[in-house]
Amino acid sequence: MFFLKKLVAYFILPPGLLVIAFVLLGILTKRKLAKLIAFSFALFVYLLSIEPIKDVLYKPLEEAYPVPSKPEGDAIVILGGGAYNTGILKEDSTKRLLTGFVLHKQTDLPIILSGGASIGALPEAEIMKELLLTLGVDKGKIHTDVNSKDTEENAQEVKKLCERLGCKKIILVSSAYHMRRAVLAFQKVGLEVVPYPTDFKRDMKYNLYSLLPKMSVFTDSYKALREYLGLVWYSF
Repeated sequence: MFFLKKLVAYFILPPGLLVIAFVLLGILTKRKLAKLIAFSFALFVYLLSIEPIKDVLYKPLEEAYPVPSKPEGDAIVILGGGAYNTGILKEDSTKRLLTGFVLHKQTDLPIILSGGASIGALPEAEIMKELLLTLGVDKGKIHTDVNSKDTEENAQEVKKLCERLGCKKIILVSSAYHMRRAVLAFQKVGLEVVPYPTDFKRDMKYNLYSLLPKMSVFTDSYKALREYLGLVWYSF
C-alpha cells in the first residue's frame, strides 16, 4: 500500500505527469510523426528524471578532479551558485560556502567570494560574507567580487582581486559538476588553480524508487546538460 501511494504521487506530479501526458498524446494521435515525437518526449523526460541516468550524466563532470588531501595556495576562492531575492543562498551555494569555510579553518588562508546579483537583488558574495562573519571569520580575511554574473566574469573579477592581494595560486571551491568549466575559465585568465570540488550529485545506490521520475533529479540532470553546453561554448 505504501509503495502504491508513492507510485501514484510520482505520476500525478511533474515530471511524472508530463511523461503520462506525452504517452497519452502518443496513443490518442493518429499521425505517425506526432506519435513519434510524443513518445520520444515521454522517454526523454522520464530518462532525465531517474537517478541512474542522472548519475551517468554527472560521472564525466564529477570525476574530472579529485578532492585534494592537502591543498596549497595563496587564497580560497568560493564561487556562488545562486541565491534567492530574499537573501537566502540556494543549495549549491550553501554547500560551496561551507566547504570553503572548513578549508579556511584548516589553512587560515584569505577567502575570495565571487558572485554578483540580478537587478535589485543583494549580491550573492555579500550574502555569503554575512554568513561567514556570523560563523566567526575575521572580516579582514574576506574579499568580495559583487560584479560577476557568470563563470567567465568570476574568473576576470577574481583575477583583479588576486593582483591586488598578490595571489597567484588559488584553491578553487565549486560544485564538482561545475569544476571543469570553472578551471578552464580561471586558467584562461592566467591563475594557477588547485580544484577543490564539493557538492557531489551522484548517489550510486539504487532501489526501485530510483527508477521513478522525480523533479529534483530532473533539475540535477538539467544542471549537467547545461554544463556540457557550457563546455561546448568554451571550446570555441
